[in-house]
Amino acid sequence: MDIIEVLKNELQVNRSQVEAAVKLIDEGNTIPFIARYRKEATGSLNDEVLRNLDERLKYLRGLEEKKEQVLSSIREQDKLTPELEEKIKNAMTMVAVDDLYRPYRPKRRTRAMIAKEKGLEPLADHIMLQMAKEPLEKTAENYISEEKGVGTIQEALDGAKDILAERISDNAEYRTYIRRTTMEQGMIQSSAKEEGKESVYEMYYDHEEPVKKCAGHRVLALNRGENEKILTVKIAAPKEQILRYLEKQVIVRDNPYTAPALKEAVEDSYDRLIGPAIEREVRNSLTEAAEEGAVKVFGKNLEQLLMQPPITGRVVLGWDPAFRTGCKLAVVDSTGKVLDTVVIYPTAPQNKVEEAKKVLKNLIRKYHISLISVGNGTASRESEQVIVELLKEIDDPVQYVIVNEAGASVYSASKLAAEEFPDFDVAQRSAVSIARRLQDPLAELVKIDPKSIGVGQYQHDMNQKHLSDALQGVVEDCVNKVGVDLNTASASLLEYVSGINKTIAKNIVSYREENGAFTDRKQLLKVAKLGPKAFEQCAGFTRIQGGDNPLDSTSVHPESYKAAAALLKKLGYKPEDITSGGLKELGKKIHDYKKLASELDIGDITLKDIVRELEKPARDPRDEMPKPILRTDVLEMKDLKEGMVLKGTVRNVIDFGAFVDIGVHQDGLVHISQMTKRYIKHPLEVVKVGDIVEVKVLSVDMAKKRISLTMLL
Repeated sequence: MDIIEVLKNELQVNRSQVEAAVKLIDEGNTIPFIARYRKEATGSLNDEVLRNLDERLKYLRGLEEKKEQVLSSIREQDKLTPELEEKIKNAMTMVAVDDLYRPYRPKRRTRAMIAKEKGLEPLADHIMLQMAKEPLEKTAENYISEEKGVGTIQEALDGAKDILAERISDNAEYRTYIRRTTMEQGMIQSSAKEEGKESVYEMYYDHEEPVKKCAGHRVLALNRGENEKILTVKIAAPKEQILRYLEKQVIVRDNPYTAPALKEAVEDSYDRLIGPAIEREVRNSLTEAAEEGAVKVFGKNLEQLLMQPPITGRVVLGWDPAFRTGCKLAVVDSTGKVLDTVVIYPTAPQNKVEEAKKVLKNLIRKYHISLISVGNGTASRESEQVIVELLKEIDDPVQYVIVNEAGASVYSASKLAAEEFPDFDVAQRSAVSIARRLQDPLAELVKIDPKSIGVGQYQHDMNQKHLSDALQGVVEDCVNKVGVDLNTASASLLEYVSGINKTIAKNIVSYREENGAFTDRKQLLKVAKLGPKAFEQCAGFTRIQGGDNPLDSTSVHPESYKAAAALLKKLGYKPEDITSGGLKELGKKIHDYKKLASELDIGDITLKDIVRELEKPARDPRDEMPKPILRTDVLEMKDLKEGMVLKGTVRNVIDFGAFVDIGVHQDGLVHISQMTKRYIKHPLEVVKVGDIVEVKVLSVDMAKKRISLTMLL
């Protein structure tokens, strides 16, 4: 199999692009580095395509390895024919290789093996020939042997049929047909293990739908219900059709003596050997596809959340709401430094509202707080009520935002948080996190395991390694798209930079603490364990503000500094113009990119990237994202009326819709059918996490705390 050709066809790109990408990956380059700084080689393949290529490359190489192992095993058994070798070499999936290997794989002791040990294989061959001239019972008499443990005619016939059943089961073509037919025509059925028991799975108590139409979120829900021992789930295959197919393949002569025995062997083979195995495979295949879809959705949601625009230049009060233990507050300055922490008790059971307001007024005036970031957990509504009352009593221009605090408690109880704030308790750390995730969502959220951020569906039910790898890739892409300030970035942020691992990230912070701020990217080479290869991978994604070289504050890679300097000189600019913003019209001065790129000895794609970066140095891609809704008043669920039109923030996107925060502490659901009048396969075609959308209230169920919304205004 030509792996390059397969990847080319799957990704719909040129062969040269695939060859270049594979070579770069094999040389140890990271995906963000290849996507950003090796566009000339790959023809500008983006990080998403490159990650797909990398994943498929690993799978296809694993497949080739498996083929070699299988061929070697069959060769050792001296059973490898040229036809079988060709079939194995041409197989495109692990399942296809497994099917072809099945007859030759070492098996545990099966009924067929035991029958062979009893010398019944010639009887099975006789039946399979379908040339019998007398009843099989007559032939079977010859196989009765006390010594071999065959006591009766029936035992001899049963053993022969066991051998035939296994042969039928081991046929790769039959399995391929049965698997395809089950996927195309089978039904997935679920029922309650215990009738009448209340649970969230009631809609699946008597459920049936075609296998091929079962949506990913329903597959994962059925799996979870089954794991929790509430549901019984099975695949109903078109058994009669499959048996007729097998009989047609196996019974090739109309022999009255052998046909009934072969029919029995066919049915036994399907019921006992093929059917259960294919059901497992189909369920696994559905689960894999569902997980793949869920991981993609989670990844997209996570990317949008991480790329939320930072709210800069403001002193923020982080508010971790609670009842009994009080609300923990943390004042954080515009650089993220903690100025003060305090506990107030405006909520039940203490209800010290006036006392709390007094503390808040003092904090606002003392630190010039202009924004309050409130976590959306327990006691959030009660806290918001206090804030709204307070804002009406003061003249200071203060606004508040309800922040999704998912993962804040995970972070605040972590080893990392303990190292960062050794003198704070868990709730104080949580308040700091709630404030900072508004100031710079990316820098704060990278400290939390992506799975705990709460923008997925069924994330705890899927392959955790696959999920972690995919989400790590998303975080890595986001961090590298934005770039990191070498002099302020935490080790948690630095470890996601291309070419930098946990150890090197800590070493960078240690170097900074011992030697003072970085003034030149080249100083990275003095950091322990950061060699030339790591420098090549990471340098372009780091930023130094006010350093020795103005290019260090941009995403221009050091390998292109010579070309960038020559470009500026040629067009009459100085390096200082980079940081003063004097290069906004740079691109207009270039009339022939190809000619200029050739003069500068770089590719024209690289030249365009350099020009784009110099025009807007260190531009933040997050600036183009919708800003969070800042509030000054409160709305409660009971205030909602059907037909009310509101603005809201998309908090989570799932397969069947999106949850929108409309400021009432209970996210409303916009079902996929209520998003747009055109047909869409997935809500991500219309909305993404962080989007500000206008919605109309369809219905409010106070008892179940459910709000139905529509975007069809």
